Amino acid sequence: MSDLTPRLLIGGELRAQTMLEPLQVLNPCNEELLWTAPRASLEHVTEALHHARAALRNWSKVHGWERAKVLRGIARAMAARKGALAQALSLEIGRPIAQSEGEVLIAIEQFDWFAGEAERLFGETIPSRQGGRLATALEPVGIVAAFTAWNFPINLLARKIAPALAAGCPIICRPSEQTPLTSTLIAEACVEGGAPPGVVQMLYGPAETLTPALMAAEEVRKISLTGSTRVGQLLLAEAAKTVKRCSMELGGHAPVVICEDADVDSAASLCAQFKFRNAGQVCIAPNRFYVHESLAESFSRTMVAAAEALVLGDSQDRATTMGPLTLASQRDRIETLSAETEASGARRLTGGRRPANRNKGFYFEPTVFSEVPDTARIMREEPFGPLAPVATFRDFDEAIERANATPYGLAAYGFTTSQSRAEALSSGLQAGMVGINTFMIAHAEAPFGGINHSGMGREGGRQAIHDYLNVKLTHFISH
Repeated sequence: MSDLTPRLLIGGELRAQTMLEPLQVLNPCNEELLWTAPRASLEHVTEALHHARAALRNWSKVHGWERAKVLRGIARAMAARKGALAQALSLEIGRPIAQSEGEVLIAIEQFDWFAGEAERLFGETIPSRQGGRLATALEPVGIVAAFTAWNFPINLLARKIAPALAAGCPIICRPSEQTPLTSTLIAEACVEGGAPPGVVQMLYGPAETLTPALMAAEEVRKISLTGSTRVGQLLLAEAAKTVKRCSMELGGHAPVVICEDADVDSAASLCAQFKFRNAGQVCIAPNRFYVHESLAESFSRTMVAAAEALVLGDSQDRATTMGPLTLASQRDRIETLSAETEASGARRLTGGRRPANRNKGFYFEPTVFSEVPDTARIMREEPFGPLAPVATFRDFDEAIERANATPYGLAAYGFTTSQSRAEALSSGLQAGMVGINTFMIAHAEAPFGGINHSGMGREGGRQAIHDYLNVKLTHFISH
């Protein structure tokens, strides 16, 4: 790791200190202090808003082709920091280093994709029935406030910064206090890549301190949140007061339907791989497994074998295949939920406790349950951890109904070898994204987002940039 320290980015200036008590960041692998980060105050929010207002006047007028050059410059600057970014991420959230490297690459893709979108921002001309012509123009919505979680700290910021800049909007980011060094490296890449002062700004501090000031600011015209449904509901209520546009990627509780004709061993192996990725702290992780009763024993056996083959350890050890939970509070929550699940009548097949050989760190064993009743809390609430509840079904329509029996709708998955059944899964599962025989549903070139209590708006794809744009109509009649 380089000698970099976490820093705020305000008005193009990187600041390592403020007058407030610094934030402390613990290593989730050993509970030791990693580093401290400067804590932003309300005065810093006011200053950032001042710089954003000034930046909007200029950046909104920069041609899309020129904005694209900046976005590609940021992508190259991030690529130059690939190793440092992966290591900072791995240390701050406890994800194995090899998996962290992959997140850097997909974040870089966001900047490259939206550089192309910036070059293609055109209005249209419509012949008017009343004479003359109707012309539409795409204009930046204004200053954006972005709030991100700690579980994918590079990609979540990239998904918000890239479309905002492509559309001509300055953006003020409040990433998680758990990931300030990761965020600092992104801020540095934005400066080096050519983002003018005030176009990208980075503030760290408790949400209860910084968020209300950003939400109350009339000049902030759009917010983008990745977080829980509860936080999303609070911000939507605040956004209504100043009629801000909102994009929200909120909680999920993704079901998986394993049909009778599925390749059960392949399905179970993939389910285990993606369930326990990042210790289950993934918003689109498969969370509820509905398996046809004829396949249940084989599916559970393969899931258990895959879970027990995982190597729990320090995130910097390349032999590690699953790290700890990122926060002590999350580990404690998972421990409680695991005990509740077993008490509900489910059968614990493996895991279910803190590993005996780990006295430090927020570790919890990858855990598989069978015979989980639909009434268990784990089938109704997102665990956000390495718990895999398996239930069985006999009838396909019954499985779809149970899969849809939560208010969430971010992701859903199905496994089948039948094309007609694949189509039925796609149409029947109520979610913003569906994977059939795959969990690979996040792509820079495709829309990412949910429905119902899982949020609104899209990140990625052609659709995402339009959340950062206003459409203006002008009717021209010549005299």
